[in-house]
Amino acid sequence: MDNEPTLIDENEDQPEREADIVERRTLSLPLILTIIALLVWFTFQTIQLVIERDNLSTLNTNLDGAVQESQKMQSQLHSLITKTAELANEGNAGARAAVEELEKKGIPIKAAAQAPK
Repeated sequence: MDNEPTLIDENEDQPEREADIVERRTLSLPLILTIIALLVWFTFQTIQLVIERDNLSTLNTNLDGAVQESQKMQSQLHSLITKTAELANEGNAGARAAVEELEKKGIPIKAAAQAPK
């Protein structure tokens, strides 16, 4: 008789165990889908960032020539301003008129001419 109640108890526990297993399976499915979705999202974002970095490096490379050209033009303009200011200081009327016009327009010729010295 002692064996009978234990058999009944074990049989009663069996449906509960099966219910727990089914419940665990149903709970793990959303977790698995969430993890897969996150992996897909992070992969997509990583690929997009790599593509954007490559595009930016290409643009940077393409702009290097323009930057060098602008620096060359800036140096030529500075040289021209310096020579014009020197001519104006020596008494050249045309250079003096050009310096005065540029200063009226807000371009500081004398400051630029004196800076490199």
